Amino acid sequence: MVNVAILGFGVVGSGVAEVLAKNGPHIDKKVNNLIRLKYILDVRDFPDSPFADKFVKDFSVIEQDPEVHIVVETIGGARAARDFTERALRAGKSVVTSNKELVAAHGYDLLQLAEANGVSYLFEASVGGGIPIIRPMNQCLAANEITTISGILNGTTNYILTRMIKAGLSFDAALKEAQANGYAEQDPTADVEGHDACRKICILSSLAFGRHVYPDQVPTEGITGVTLADVAYADSCGKKIKLLGRSMLRPDGRVCAYVAPHLVDGENPLSGVEDVFNAITVQGDAIGDVMFYGRGAGKLPTASAVVADVIDAAKHMKSRKYLGWGPGGPEVTQSPDGLESAWYVRAEGTPDQAREILGAGSFLGRAGAPEGEVAFLTPSMTRAALDAALAAGGLRPLSAFRVLD
Repeated sequence: MVNVAILGFGVVGSGVAEVLAKNGPHIDKKVNNLIRLKYILDVRDFPDSPFADKFVKDFSVIEQDPEVHIVVETIGGARAARDFTERALRAGKSVVTSNKELVAAHGYDLLQLAEANGVSYLFEASVGGGIPIIRPMNQCLAANEITTISGILNGTTNYILTRMIKAGLSFDAALKEAQANGYAEQDPTADVEGHDACRKICILSSLAFGRHVYPDQVPTEGITGVTLADVAYADSCGKKIKLLGRSMLRPDGRVCAYVAPHLVDGENPLSGVEDVFNAITVQGDAIGDVMFYGRGAGKLPTASAVVADVIDAAKHMKSRKYLGWGPGGPEVTQSPDGLESAWYVRAEGTPDQAREILGAGSFLGRAGAPEGEVAFLTPSMTRAALDAALAAGGLRPLSAFRVLD
């Protein structure tokens, strides 16, 4: 028998307990063993829960029980979760998590600790919720040299942008609707400022390119600056605005990763990813482009990915499930400032001021544009070259987003 303990009985933790209970016979067949929930750690009381007899409030009960084989960490954050994870790994227990913040900040150290203690540290649910992405990249695409990852990695921001595009809602109105529907937290900062997407692209970059990429190495811009004017200009040239996390292996072997709004062409599959759905495209030298699509969050989709990792850990009780990458450092990454791309620009100024910047680019129009506003697409250039050209032309930029090539 394989015994499991869940840390945290919130949305994901309760979903894991539900899936383990509901699909128990099916799961047992997959493992050829019995997987049973033994403990749930939470400071709150749940007297009416069907799992009421499983609750404990002291982690040491789980830590010191030799019959607990797998710990599922769904607490979130990087403080208590890190402490409990390290203690569980040192106690010889495999750990499964959905905690993107912890993996992005401390994944290398925790993977090393798991290896030292002959156990597994698995985190499929930390990036795409219910979308399989970690395991396919680690196994199915293992023969490839990954060159580029691009993805819509946050369902909340994608929902907001979808409502701005399809319903004409302002950012503030779309955010309030997302909060009312339970898609956005009361404090939506981590989502709308891009921090959530940043953590996810860090994990994917570390896995794809073999060195730990830390969040503070990834320049991050959210969607708070996107306006309905930008949406209209994008539509006028057959494009949609999407918040993308991107990571590329550069010719010198370094990783260029960043998060920012992009204009995505209507023929690109990413442009059709709407509402709370996520999509991740991976480019490999042998496979070409592959795309992973589905619900990036939610109770049962995320629990599905967590329980899949529990099954994987249970299958590898005697032979550790290898997953890992090398240490990080300042030499691992390079700034996206040197990355050339076409740009969408909305600025205060006149067409005459913009003409010298345009080159092979084009002007954009929209109904109701105020006098003194100009919008255009530039030829391919770096951000520094763009800023210099805008300054030389006397244009004051209001929005400047990359165009996805």
